[in-house]
Amino acid sequence: MALLVIGGHSRNIGKTSVVAGIIAALPELRWLAIKITQYGHGVCSANGEPCDCQPGADEHEWAITEERSRAGDSDTSRFLAAGAAQSLWVRTRHGKLNEAMPALRERIQHALSAACENVIIESNSVIRFLRPDLYVTVLDPATADFKESAREYLDRADAVLLHTAADKLIPQWKDVSAKLYRARPTFPIRHGEYVTPELLHFVRERLVALGSTGAPSRL
Repeated sequence: MALLVIGGHSRNIGKTSVVAGIIAALPELRWLAIKITQYGHGVCSANGEPCDCQPGADEHEWAITEERSRAGDSDTSRFLAAGAAQSLWVRTRHGKLNEAMPALRERIQHALSAACENVIIESNSVIRFLRPDLYVTVLDPATADFKESAREYLDRADAVLLHTAADKLIPQWKDVSAKLYRARPTFPIRHGEYVTPELLHFVRERLVALGSTGAPSRL
């Protein structure tokens, strides 16, 4: 089993498209795809707008929902449409992901014992609780917002996907050292082209190396 985590410093920079693209390119790996959304004050971290991410009054401060639709009309539905064997949506209040982790680990183990073989997660914060085999972060110099979770784990990224439409711009990020990402393998991307042959080659090589060592991911 391999565990891949796709993160990024802000919303609307292509994280979901990267996850869906990897799934579509490697469907034979029988992915369990997971999207983690954090909310607070009625505002969603996915798009910054008021939303219904917050669980109902009869639920905890977190919820895990299995996606059933393959229509592609939501992020988790896009994962199924791309070829994922199973797709989950984890909703949690900011700072409360730790409370959802025991149940999420259980859902992961159950999926791996059934229809799935590998796991891909869209999140930064999950790095605090799981040790992925591959952590890829998406960066767009034209977008000033930089999540604290992305900043905290930037130095642990195995690779960087850098938007080329803005590669000649001076990054608008404050207090983010370029040394944290320039020393890592970097793959240029652009809107509409988030998963390149070079990125897929890199992912495949890492998975092959993992298979040759037999080292399990730490859940």
